[in-house]
Amino acid sequence: MILAAGRGERMKPLTDLTPKPLLKVGGTPLIEHHLRRLASAGFNNIVVNASHHADQVAAFCGDGSQWGVSIQISRERYPLETAGGIAQALPFLDDQPFMVINGDIYTDYPVAALADVVPRPGGAHIVLVDNPPHHPGGDFSLAEEAGEGSLHGEQPITPSSQEARAPLTYAGIGVFSPTMFKTLPADVYPLRPLLEQAIIEHRLTGEYYPGMWEDVGTPERLKVLNAAFDPDGRSG
Repeated sequence: MILAAGRGERMKPLTDLTPKPLLKVGGTPLIEHHLRRLASAGFNNIVVNASHHADQVAAFCGDGSQWGVSIQISRERYPLETAGGIAQALPFLDDQPFMVINGDIYTDYPVAALADVVPRPGGAHIVLVDNPPHHPGGDFSLAEEAGEGSLHGEQPITPSSQEARAPLTYAGIGVFSPTMFKTLPADVYPLRPLLEQAIIEHRLTGEYYPGMWEDVGTPERLKVLNAAFDPDGRSG
């Protein structure tokens, strides 16, 4: 599932007429970078939620055939935030764990690495990255040791303690069990409370990714990212 329903308030005025996932990095819309990577990794069935300028998102994605995938659009009358949007989209997803990626990030994370990850029952496995300048405090800490019962060598995510590493930032990439969302109403609901509850119940694991990752949240960050593709700084 690609999350593409946000209003992009911090990205104004660019998002007044264009949804944030269709803003271009290196001449290619953000969401297309994701679609190409997911297709190459063998993710064939993709759900995209859409609200702000939803018609543009739906028209761009089409049925997904141009990328060799199948795309279904989960439309939201108003943005439902992450957990609310996933809850509404559950009918498009099967009963198996599914990958979620934020539509407003740019990364070279190897998404194929998540294809065989099975989160703990009722839980999730998420990717963490170094804290960007605009979010220095981070979100979650990885335990120093993987611990008994960890899957695929993932490290449990724990409340901050002497046994935990310094906090890292949630990358907006993860594999989730559908049961995390089945009791939620299809209404506005953030993801953070669900993750915090999963930490308490030892249902949340994570991994650290040191590679390329950018939260394309403001026009300034978009300009800097495009400059990496074009030394003259011209946006695509």
